[in-house]
Amino acid sequence: ILNYDIMARFRRRTCIILLLFILFICSIMMALKTLRPDRAGFGDPFGLGLLPELQQRTVLLDSKQNLLNRVQGDTVTRVSNLHSIAVNTMKASMPPVNKLEEELSSPNYNFHIFYYSWFGNPQFDGKYIHWNHPLLPHWDPKIANNYPKGRHNPPEDIGANFYPELGSYSSKDPSVIEAHMKQMRSASTGVIVLSWYPPGMADENGEPTDHLVPVILDYAHKYNLKVTFHIEPYKDRDDRSMYHNVKYIIDKYGGHPAFYRHKTSTGRFLPMFYVYDSYVTIPEIWANLLTVSGSQTIRNTPYDALFIALLVEERHKHDIHRSGFDGMYTYFATNGFSYGSSHHNWASLKAFCDSNNLMFIPSVGPGYIDTSIRPWNNHNTRNRVNGKYYETAFSAALLVRPEIISITSFNEWHEGTQIEKAVPKRTGQVVYLDYKPHKPNVYLELTQKWSEKYRKEQEQWLM
Repeated sequence: ILNYDIMARFRRRTCIILLLFILFICSIMMALKTLRPDRAGFGDPFGLGLLPELQQRTVLLDSKQNLLNRVQGDTVTRVSNLHSIAVNTMKASMPPVNKLEEELSSPNYNFHIFYYSWFGNPQFDGKYIHWNHPLLPHWDPKIANNYPKGRHNPPEDIGANFYPELGSYSSKDPSVIEAHMKQMRSASTGVIVLSWYPPGMADENGEPTDHLVPVILDYAHKYNLKVTFHIEPYKDRDDRSMYHNVKYIIDKYGGHPAFYRHKTSTGRFLPMFYVYDSYVTIPEIWANLLTVSGSQTIRNTPYDALFIALLVEERHKHDIHRSGFDGMYTYFATNGFSYGSSHHNWASLKAFCDSNNLMFIPSVGPGYIDTSIRPWNNHNTRNRVNGKYYETAFSAALLVRPEIISITSFNEWHEGTQIEKAVPKRTGQVVYLDYKPHKPNVYLELTQKWSEKYRKEQEQWLM
């Protein structure tokens, strides 16, 4: 009996020691986990964003010969379109990849940012483009008569309420493209949504910009960013022209390592196209292109992709579903301006998308002011409130747990939605708005902050 008691006490003591040892090990593991840097390789970004980042890092480690093999014949096309100054500048200024990775926040491929390459100046374009934007008249002549007419006169007088740190730049300037890529990467965005018109076409105040796509792709690749396309409402856009233009984009640019492909729920990697003013075209025309039985169907072909429609009015959600689109975005940075841009409607839109197998991509913005080009549009101005407006929009977006968040915009200066660096400026006629009391990069920093917050919350959603 005595021996039995001794053995029982020994077993209890052994169990207690083992339990304490296990608790000690668990405590060490938890402490190490909390000390893990935010930019650790695994788990950042989480889920859908992980594979594109790993793919991109692999590409950056490829040899020059492997890169040439991957992009195949497209390399010849890209290089022939580059301005020699762009190529020389890029090679001369290319720092080691590891150094870039250490200095900048990791890209978040679920943060998409709208980007415009339509600006020009005399040095690179022979004249000012878009900075000299005309003052647009109100559609009611009685109201229009109460406001000034004419156009802006750069470089002191530009078509914007804020003034860029880079001045009235040209989108062709390689140093400008590089500065933009560095800013977007510092903001921890991952995908550039490039405003795009077919070759030879442009908006009514600009000139064709498709020739800039190869340079933008190359600089995006340097900063580990991806590029997708924001297809604008060009003349005679319909199912047939869209098919040919999607084919053109994928054939010409789809082999570039910076060309964005999104991992779908079925495991496929597909290009993504945002389609601005999609509601202008009736659902029956879109269905020809976007449904399997359509006469011009792109489905189950080498040019299949994810097509994201613009939702403005509530009824558009049914048209988008009937048309065969894969999702919807809201674009406008004016809370309350439209049904889609009103934050309080995002929950119901997300629920509709979830029940119809659609993606919902809310668009957040830092504010809105376009009175430099629409002087009669004061009622749609949204004050930035020193960044609070932007953070409110991000908070509203995170509440609906979207797969992707889009940002309006990096540099739509005409509508005052830019997060690009702006500086205080006063001329004889104009006093520009600025980001004071904050620094010129405040909205880049806020974007980076919310990108990290989104990543951490997404980890919780997926657990």
